[in-house]
Amino acid sequence: MKGEIIIFRGAGDIATGSIQKLHRAGFRVIACEIEKPTSIRRYVSLSEAVFDGETTVEDVTAKKCSDKNEVEKAWAEDKVAVIVDPELAVIQEIKPDIIVDGILAKKNLGTTKDMAPITIAIGPGFTAGVDVDIVVETKRGHDLGRLIFEGEPAPNSGAPGAIDGHTTDRVLYAPVEGKVKVLKDLGSVVEKGEVLAIVEGEEIRAKIPGIVRGMIRDGSYVTKGFKTGDVDPRVNPEFVYTISDKARAVGGGTLEAVMIMLRKKNMDI
Repeated sequence: MKGEIIIFRGAGDIATGSIQKLHRAGFRVIACEIEKPTSIRRYVSLSEAVFDGETTVEDVTAKKCSDKNEVEKAWAEDKVAVIVDPELAVIQEIKPDIIVDGILAKKNLGTTKDMAPITIAIGPGFTAGVDVDIVVETKRGHDLGRLIFEGEPAPNSGAPGAIDGHTTDRVLYAPVEGKVKVLKDLGSVVEKGEVLAIVEGEEIRAKIPGIVRGMIRDGSYVTKGFKTGDVDPRVNPEFVYTISDKARAVGGGTLEAVMIMLRKKNMDI
């Protein structure tokens, strides 16, 4: 399998929308994750390969790898390589053509323009032209997926996007710090007030009726206020297992950014 090498920081649900498009387009992708990812939309997050060894989201499969040989084997099998490497030590051994920061931490956790010939970031916390070459807008609305070549994207509003008129009431947060015990996992249809999870004896209840579209992995350790899940009022099971409209829009922007920068680099040679 040929194609430019892309190192992707993060493999949660939004990042997975971009990774899928890049993989489909023929790029060789390595997704770098933390030791215990905390994705809540687990069925559409390639980060789950860290726990399961291998995971598939729609038509793309990711395989956990521990060294360069395993990465190359995953590529030969037409799979995305996932490694536990939050510090990007892999770039010392595998020189990427492109780095995409898709952690969505709302701040820059260390990505710089000198890490690769082409650098792209997704979401707030980055300045295009300073930290990276291009930033992809993640705020829902008119500019979702727009490319920013100079300056910053919209700041983090702290408010979840609206689904059928529901915003903060559809999202679940940890009431205290501690270990999560999941009672209603992904795909469960729930009623308002139903207990979905427990953290150190404190209950997390659904604020609206719907289907559990996001839920952190059982046994995860969280801090107070940590996002642990979400309830979708549309009650469509398909939405639990498929990449979201937002992730696809951002993914289109990411692929566009990569192609623009590759064209620019080739023109400069």
